[in-house]
Amino acid sequence: MRISPSCYAVTGLAYSPPWCVNAGFITGSDRTLVIDTGGNAYAGQTVHGYAVAAKPGNQLLVINTEKHFDHIGGNAVFRNLGCQIWGHPDIARTPEEFSAEREEFRTSIPSRARREAHEENAFFFETELTNPTHAVTDGARFDLGVGCRVEVLLTPGHTSTNLSVWTPTDKVLFTGDCLISEYMPNLDAGTVDDWRIWLLSLDRIEHLGAETVVAGHGPVVRGAKAVISMIRNVRQVLTESIDRGFSPTA
Repeated sequence: MRISPSCYAVTGLAYSPPWCVNAGFITGSDRTLVIDTGGNAYAGQTVHGYAVAAKPGNQLLVINTEKHFDHIGGNAVFRNLGCQIWGHPDIARTPEEFSAEREEFRTSIPSRARREAHEENAFFFETELTNPTHAVTDGARFDLGVGCRVEVLLTPGHTSTNLSVWTPTDKVLFTGDCLISEYMPNLDAGTVDDWRIWLLSLDRIEHLGAETVVAGHGPVVRGAKAVISMIRNVRQVLTESIDRGFSPTA
């Protein structure tokens, strides 16, 4: 869906139920920056198709908001087309981690017969582990063409590799899993110390004054008041979890 003159959201890409994951892209006059590629090759192809249709002829660049496989699973689609893929310097995953992810997906299939038939192979068909090819730093800017510059903010907490992408002109923010819309934020990937860092990231993005947010999961959030409310909801979950020393889903 188009959410501003330059920004698009691709929502509801499949992953382990009940989780769906979001991606998006920002179109300039010359280049299009794709933000996350979904959890498998099918998702990557979907995001690619929308990005090309929105601005045919643009050069495509990709940035990953974090290291979890639901955000990077479609990277190979873009790598095979010669696109640059950007991400946090520590984002790289190993083949062993990818195998473990596939196994976790398999064990989540409720039917024993379907598990034994390795139905996960259908979901991960032609999906290859593909890490970013370029490291990004805090405050990095991408010039996408006339009047379209975007900024990268490192926003760790959910993982140490999380980042957000900010479009000041459109006041649109892509946060990955630093923010979650209508889902419970996933604190289980970190510790109390990570959650304290996450609170600092929330403070940072709140000061941007975003009017539209594409979070890592859930519906697009529109309007400054709704954005502030979402940030405060995540902050409350973090604060309560820090006080008791464990996440709400532990």
